Amino acid sequence: FIHVAGLVQFSNFSWVNILKPSIIVGIANVDRRRDFTYPTTIEKDKKDFPTTGGSEKFISFIEKELLPFIEKNYKTNASRPIIGQSLGGLLATEILFKKPVLFNNYIIVSPSLWWDNGSILPKKSVTPEFDNADKISVYIAVGKEGKVMVGGARQLACIIKGMQKPLVKVSFEYFEKEDHATIFHQAVYNGFKALNTK
Repeated sequence: FIHVAGLVQFSNFSWVNILKPSIIVGIANVDRRRDFTYPTTIEKDKKDFPTTGGSEKFISFIEKELLPFIEKNYKTNASRPIIGQSLGGLLATEILFKKPVLFNNYIIVSPSLWWDNGSILPKKSVTPEFDNADKISVYIAVGKEGKVMVGGARQLACIIKGMQKPLVKVSFEYFEKEDHATIFHQAVYNGFKALNTK
């Protein structure tokens, strides 16, 4: 949260000026694996990480409780970004494919798309959930993190481009000199610029 808050504050400085004033929402979490993953079919992962698989409930909380609370209690506009890295990137990808209208700007950094052998990635390029979506922008970034991570992120970008939806824009960026631990700040800042959320 503090990292995103700092990046948003910096991006609002008059000499930078790439974002409008923003409401930043952070959700305190005691079990990321539970809330950011959907159920896996991999027996080893079930055994090693027994609390996983609760993303549906977490997404429902965002949709039915969190977003209505923000809309009711704060002055908002049409821009609604979500930022996720690693398992958070997996969650953002799940929301993008299952409920794309919840957000309209997606910043997905180093997503853990390997979860459940990559089952989150649709086998066909068109998903019907996008038919009712307004303009959506997706920024995907990955660093030097191995073939599985890089390949998954590239595949995600290709799938979205392959949908050929004129209102869905995707940007992909590979950070050759960054890794899973160092990519976040630069990727989110570049994501702000790429999504043109101002």
